[in-house]
Amino acid sequence: MLKKISRTIGIFFLVFVCSLCAPLEASDYGDAIITASIGDASSLIPILASDGSSAEICGLIYNGLVRYDKDLNLEGELAENWEISGDGLSIVFHLRKNVKWHDGAPFTARDVEFTYQKLIDPEVKTPYGGDFERVKSLDVIDDHTVKVTYKEPFSPGLSSWGMGIMPKHLLENEDLGNTKYSRAPVGTGPYRFREWKTGEKIVLESNHDYFEGRPYINRYVYRIIPDQATIFLELQTQGVDEVTLTPLQYSRQTDTPFFVRYYRKYRYPSFGYTYMGFNLKEPLFADRKVRQALDYAIDKDEIIRGVLLGLGRVSTGPFPPESWACDKNIKPLPYDPAKAKVLLKEAGWEDHDGDGWLDKDGRKFKFTIMTNQGNDTRKTTAEIIQRRLKDIGIDAEVRIIEWATFLSEFIDKGKFDAVIMGWSLSRDPDCYDIWHSSKTRSGEFNFVGYANKEVDTLLLQGRREFDQGKRKEIYNRINRLVFDDHPYVFLYVSDVLPIVHERFKGIVPAPAGIGYNFIKWYVPKAQQRYTRW
Repeated sequence: MLKKISRTIGIFFLVFVCSLCAPLEASDYGDAIITASIGDASSLIPILASDGSSAEICGLIYNGLVRYDKDLNLEGELAENWEISGDGLSIVFHLRKNVKWHDGAPFTARDVEFTYQKLIDPEVKTPYGGDFERVKSLDVIDDHTVKVTYKEPFSPGLSSWGMGIMPKHLLENEDLGNTKYSRAPVGTGPYRFREWKTGEKIVLESNHDYFEGRPYINRYVYRIIPDQATIFLELQTQGVDEVTLTPLQYSRQTDTPFFVRYYRKYRYPSFGYTYMGFNLKEPLFADRKVRQALDYAIDKDEIIRGVLLGLGRVSTGPFPPESWACDKNIKPLPYDPAKAKVLLKEAGWEDHDGDGWLDKDGRKFKFTIMTNQGNDTRKTTAEIIQRRLKDIGIDAEVRIIEWATFLSEFIDKGKFDAVIMGWSLSRDPDCYDIWHSSKTRSGEFNFVGYANKEVDTLLLQGRREFDQGKRKEIYNRINRLVFDDHPYVFLYVSDVLPIVHERFKGIVPAPAGIGYNFIKWYVPKAQQRYTRW
């Protein structure tokens, strides 16, 4: 759900189900890749791209100054190299020369300066501003040199410059919250924007002048298909080339001669988690005992077995198990409905009128669990939770809402009781934007309204500390505090299960997954399907 907190995978094992062949010596240009998602993008301005669909498209159109390589080490992208001062207070970036925007204008340090200014502009509703509030000054030394000076040591500083850089010459006089550019972007990245038909598709075409070389695949077509079952039908007719499978599809529906012949499957742990988050502004969830009781009432192992089919693990807080910041001593709460009832009784919730439902002060314990349309895994998870809560006298309604509406009308406006959603996280454990009490404005990531003064202090300390051992102690403490506060029921860490048509060559699985070298994927001429592109 964001570029900083998206499409990233920690250092972990990679399991793939395919026959790996050595790539051909010569790669051919041409063809198109058709991918599909249940959700449309919301904005193709990178500092506003807070959902996964928007971030995925922005990642092909724009570049940051830095990025993670296949082994999850930071490397230069728009920056050729950099120097960090001994006190950690400044970074001097040396930018690539001869990089062009898609309209032919030169990329310069002024574009970096402009992007920074918009990230800290209080009138711009970006969820990423927290990283850049730590900057004391950004100085343009010359057209290809930028010096960033921080107010204090800021350990996530370098990685934060993976943010997509925007073109000053096109946007300096635009209102980013209301500009046609959000639907017709211009970047420096490997793919150029071609068209966007709302609710249908987004089409990109390869940038032949890309500074790292022309991508081999000519077109990238992002189809919006709001239902996973329909996406699977498209796979069966080879109408899409690459999607993420559900656990059921991966385990039971793709081990057929057809799929073995035409597709290759991959599997690796996600660097994120799925959760049920509570609106902490609602009186129903104000008592920590109530939230803790709901955690006890949910059988997470049942969800792992029944929904994920074993392709995942129970989550224990805001860091996935592969993160060095995760406190491995924290164990998930066991499924214990009797304990849940005790806690609820202590909070004043009992079945006073004998109708089978808990009540307090004349109010029935009833709330709505929302999640997004098209995600069967989340839907089924919500239904299992609904049944388990009914067992202890709580009436939970499940409501499924179209993705864009879900975000804009309910999440951003705080109009929800509880939601089932997921985070894809940065490799750096800095989670200020999700958990700091200042990050609760519309469009920001702490939309549940979590506030803990000690967590706020620790989040700032974690940003000031460069020693990983000391940072680990800080984030382990954050892990414990957030877990014990129960702003979420941390549900599971699922495996990522992509499937790709077999005609695409050059896919080399690595700790970063399979998409890190997408511009090197290719289709041999004899196998190309979309030759007119």
